[in-house]
Parts: sequence; C-alpha cells; structure tokens
Amino acid sequence: MARLITRRLLLGRALLAGLMRAATGAGQADAAGRAKGAAATAPGAAAAPAAAATEPARRELLVFAAASLSDALEEVGQAFTAATGVRVAASYAASSVLAKQIEAGAPADAFFSADVAWVDYLEKRGLIQPSSRRDVLRNTLVLIAPADSTLRLRIAPGFDLAGALKGGRLAIADPDSVPAGEYARAALTRLGVWSRVSDRAVRGENVRAALAYVARGEAPLGIVYRTDARAEKRVRVVDVFPEDSHPPITYALALTARAPPKAAQLVEFLTGDAARQIFVRYGFTAPPGPQARE
Repeated sequence: MARLITRRLLLGRALLAGLMRAATGAGQADAAGRAKGAAATAPGAAAAPAAAATEPARRELLVFAAASLSDALEEVGQAFTAATGVRVAASYAASSVLAKQIEAGAPADAFFSADVAWVDYLEKRGLIQPSSRRDVLRNTLVLIAPADSTLRLRIAPGFDLAGALKGGRLAIADPDSVPAGEYARAALTRLGVWSRVSDRAVRGENVRAALAYVARGEAPLGIVYRTDARAEKRVRVVDVFPEDSHPPITYALALTARAPPKAAQLVEFLTGDAARQIFVRYGFTAPPGPQARE
C-alpha cells in the first residue's frame, strides 16, 4: 500500500518564491515528481493540450489541507491509494495560508479548507472548479487544558475564562487569519468574554500550534477543534462550546482550476462512505443537507 506523502510546506517567503519560480519556468509542461518539489506547472496549464499529453507521467495528486485534517487525511489518503493506485501528497497549514499560496501559483490539485470562506475566495478568482465544490465535514470547538490540570469550568454566557487563566495565556489560532481562531473569537464574543481575554491570547499560526502550546504546558487553556484534542494525549477537554456560539465549522473541498481530470476521483472518494467512516473515527461529523455546492 502506498503511503500518503505528508509534506508540510514551510510558509516562509523562500518556499513560496521557489514554487513561483517552478510554476513560471515550467510553462505548460507538467513535470513529474512534484512530491519532491522539483517542479510545477503554470496555473491553468492543466486544461492545455500539452498538460493532457503528459498526464501519464503524473503519479500523484497534491492536496493543500487544513492543519486539523492531518491525522485523518493521512489514513484516508492511504485508503484512496489502495483503492485507485493513485498516490496523494498533502501539505498542511492554515487554510488562509494555503489559499494565498494557491493564488500565488502553488501547484495544488485540491484544496481542503477548514471553512467555506477561503474556498469562496479562490472561486471568486477563478482558481477552483466550482462544480467540484463539496461541504464534506463538520467539527466542534472545545476548551482544553493540560492533561494533568484539575480545572473545572463550564462554558456559558459571561463565564470566568479570564479568572481561570490565573495570569496565564489563552492559546488560540490567529483569529485574524486562521479559521479556528476566527471561530474561537466569534464564540467568545458571543458569550461576552472576548474583551476580557483578548490581551491574554497567544496566537498560533494554525490550530495545531495552539494545541502544542497547551500540550507543552506553555498555556493553561486553549481553544481548538475537538478532533485536535482527541489527537493529543497531553491535553484534555474542559468543556465544549455551544454550537450556536459560532458559525458552523464546515470543511469544504474543491479541485483547483489546474487539477487534472483524474483528480475528480479524489473528490468522489473523500465524500464517499469509506472516507466518511475514517473521518468520523477521528471525531469529525458529516454536514447536514446536500454536500454538493453547484
């Protein structure tokens, strides 16, 4: 069984510049071995005859996915490869960062975002295939503490989160750019406590960074997704945020405009029963209603 190649792209300028140089230099030719970061095609080249002619040389699909999907998507990718023979490489980061990289020409075939807004962002710019869009998963927002913490705190309007910090920091993903942080700020604002703790927040570059602050004992409390808390034995869930305290946490999937035709089978698999069973085991749930957004 082929292993999912997990490639966590460095988010600095050097890597993005490298991707752009590769994208510019490749023109319409579709280079093999993208998992090693050797080269990339120019944006939009997937639709060109030259790209179609080189399709047999493409051995894998590259997915840009929200950091919170990393554990589950690795297993789903292995199942997809076993079923289709097509390997999957994945790059994990904040959805906002990945969307900006796709906009800048990064060679992704699919975008799996932790909210619909960043898929909307790319669709407005003509960088995804609108007919491929699917709302695939839902998640839950939780308050966490280190596993050895004895703190008990019920989440409710006006709850004393500031007092529970006892002078420490609240670990959250950056609320100005990362979906998990945006959900956290929305929930705390709705509950009337954001103004009391905003200056105590330590902002992670993605939700897994916020999780790590608490896991290492660097912050007494943090706000992450339930799936992240389940993946880290060094933290425990203190309480769950009410669903009506923040917008629905919906994970949206779409193929990029440059994705080859065979990438459609990845969307089909990720929205099918086999993948859903794996995602549920990691704590995700399926969204209500139709999944397709056409």
